[in-house]
Amino acid sequence: MKRPLCLALLFSFLLPAVAGEPVALFDGKTFAGWEGNTDSVWRIEDGALTAGSLEKKQEKNDFLATTKEYGDFELTLKWRLEGTEGFVNGGVQIRSKRIPDHHEVIGYQADLGAGYDGALYDESRRKKMLAQPSKEVLEKCQKPLGEWNEYRIRAEGPRIQLWLNGVQTVDYTETEPGIEAKGMIAVQIHGNATSVVQYKDLMIQEL
Repeated sequence: MKRPLCLALLFSFLLPAVAGEPVALFDGKTFAGWEGNTDSVWRIEDGALTAGSLEKKQEKNDFLATTKEYGDFELTLKWRLEGTEGFVNGGVQIRSKRIPDHHEVIGYQADLGAGYDGALYDESRRKKMLAQPSKEVLEKCQKPLGEWNEYRIRAEGPRIQLWLNGVQTVDYTETEPGIEAKGMIAVQIHGNATSVVQYKDLMIQEL
């Protein structure tokens, strides 16, 4: 076999391992590939992962998580949040772990709702905002409560970037040693609120 042809074939076999094709994290119909309180908190409505009620308060944070862990990736999804009282909020966890014998998880969160759209929070670890958009940036991309929004989340090495409705809101580089660089992806409903949160069209491309 001629050398150029050999190289072409080798490149074709290596390419998928370098940059995988985007795949669906959620099939829109079942909880396949997910784990959590699917009998009492999470349900599927209109092709979306859904939790909460506008008639009953969600008492504590709850997370529906992937059964697979991810390190470097680009994730896109749509989310919608409605609420009438309390801390109306949700979030998308990345590179996260469940805390044993506890309802919380630990890791990075692309925050949403309660004034934190487009922000990066450190859930149950440093318990603080790591980066968030300015008021001017948020005005360009924030939608009214109850409308569908789009998140694009890119995690590559120590760098995490967030886009909300096509506008970049966060470009954060981790400098603290010992922070997990791989973990599950999870979606959250925040406790202490009367609210409904939905997530759909979750697509991930591993880098």
